[in-house]
Amino acid sequence: MKKLSLLWVLLASVLWVCHQEAWAQEDTLRLFSPFETIRTHLQYLQPDSYDPDKAAQVFDAPGLSPEQRRRLAIELIQIYEGRGLFVDLEAIPNDPDYVDSLTGKQRYVPFPKELPDVYLVKKGKKWLYSAQTVRKIPQLHRETYPFGIDKLLMLVPQQTVSRFLGLSYWQWLGLGLLLAFSFVLHKLFTFIIRKILLRIIIRWRKKTLTQHLLLPTARPLSLFLVFHLLKLLIPVLQLPVGLTRFLILGVRISIAVFVGFVLVRAVDFVSIYMRRFAEKTESKLDDQLVPLLERILKVLVWVGVGVAIMNLLNFNIAAVLTGLSISGLAVALAAQDTIKNLFGSLTIFIDKPFQIGDWIVSERIDGTVEEVGFRSTRIRTFNDSLITVPNGKLADMIIDNMGARVYRRFLIRLAVTYDTPPELLEAYVQGLRNLILNHPNTRKENFYVYVNDLSSSAIEIFFSVYLKVPDRDNELRARHELILDMLRLAEKLGVRFAFPAQRIYIEEAPGQGSLAPQYETNPSELQKRLQAFFSERYNGTERKQG
Repeated sequence: MKKLSLLWVLLASVLWVCHQEAWAQEDTLRLFSPFETIRTHLQYLQPDSYDPDKAAQVFDAPGLSPEQRRRLAIELIQIYEGRGLFVDLEAIPNDPDYVDSLTGKQRYVPFPKELPDVYLVKKGKKWLYSAQTVRKIPQLHRETYPFGIDKLLMLVPQQTVSRFLGLSYWQWLGLGLLLAFSFVLHKLFTFIIRKILLRIIIRWRKKTLTQHLLLPTARPLSLFLVFHLLKLLIPVLQLPVGLTRFLILGVRISIAVFVGFVLVRAVDFVSIYMRRFAEKTESKLDDQLVPLLERILKVLVWVGVGVAIMNLLNFNIAAVLTGLSISGLAVALAAQDTIKNLFGSLTIFIDKPFQIGDWIVSERIDGTVEEVGFRSTRIRTFNDSLITVPNGKLADMIIDNMGARVYRRFLIRLAVTYDTPPELLEAYVQGLRNLILNHPNTRKENFYVYVNDLSSSAIEIFFSVYLKVPDRDNELRARHELILDMLRLAEKLGVRFAFPAQRIYIEEAPGQGSLAPQYETNPSELQKRLQAFFSERYNGTERKQG
């Protein structure tokens, strides 16, 4: 009887101990708030308190085996660590009746931006990771550790190991191997990319692009690939969340910068072909438009890189843009001249009132256009000085583009002496008209050569003709040739040019003959002289008016 009583006492003691242990575990894993659930999950997966069975109690997954639940718990914390997501326990609500203000439901999302599909819901009295979260964890884990990298996590020890400066020895070893591996890969990728680019260059037969454009692109492309691999491999080291977040952020910023360098090289590549196309166009202004577009595209590339980096640093881009719009008025007032010059540049490039090399005249400007820049235009005067005019002012000026002329007028008044006979004047005028008809750079219509005026000291001949020449140099050459031909013709016919002077003529003096000049007035003789002049000057091919 005593033995039976002792057995009952022993059995009751065992049952009481088991009940107390179960009660204690239930008390420990109460999971009555989002704070308690997340803390339980993280606490029992730390090296010094590692117990995946307890950590696996935080999921709403009644149909899963204990092994599957443990796997979910480990994968979820690996997702947090691999993405550098730090769980701030102080920011998690500890209210059992917590309600999400956006949805009005009893659910809590730890990382709404990074992991919107991972959230807790209230089931009865407990807060658990939702059934949707349970379904999403394997997919998110594969995205965090793609290409089978998650298999490497099986080699990572979960229990407490020796540490140095906060990291395990195997983590220090992994960092060293990762750096060495990255260096070797960078050299290898650079070599391969250079070989590929060289083949492209040889195929295109563009050897001039080898050193100046394509080959320098190999290094940023190689670094872009290497840093992408680093972004995938860093989570495998299971570093502290803060360090992982810092490293991944640095890698992502570096990738954005390398993309910027590659895009800048692409802009350089495109600009080469734009320059070649501009050289084939008649407009010389296109040659200035290409560098301007090149600078604008490069600025846009780096602005895009800056926006991407700000987004990585969690800057509120919308708030920044709102702030810029609010301060935009003040900036516009402060930089109104710059903005005016910018729109002036756009107006010049769109309307094309002049080209590079054109001779323009406007107010105090008289010279040849040398360069049209983003802010100003440079004009070379005929004194060889350089004038810089803001494009905003230049766009508002009335510009006389002398370089856009199809024909250039040559106007001159020839003064001959009063004693020239009318027959000789008529022959000389006829000869001047024939000069116009025979010169290769004169317009053969709308020219005027007439005896036009009787001034105080001479008989004036009005000479007006249009020269068909492309530029100032050829215009001066044509004027030079015509003036010399006028002098030669006058010498041939015996015409004398007058100039303002006072003369006293003594036609007859005692013992001397008459001092008055003798002129040839015979029409047939004058025609012979004209024919002889043009035969000598134009090899016998004289063109006559009418």
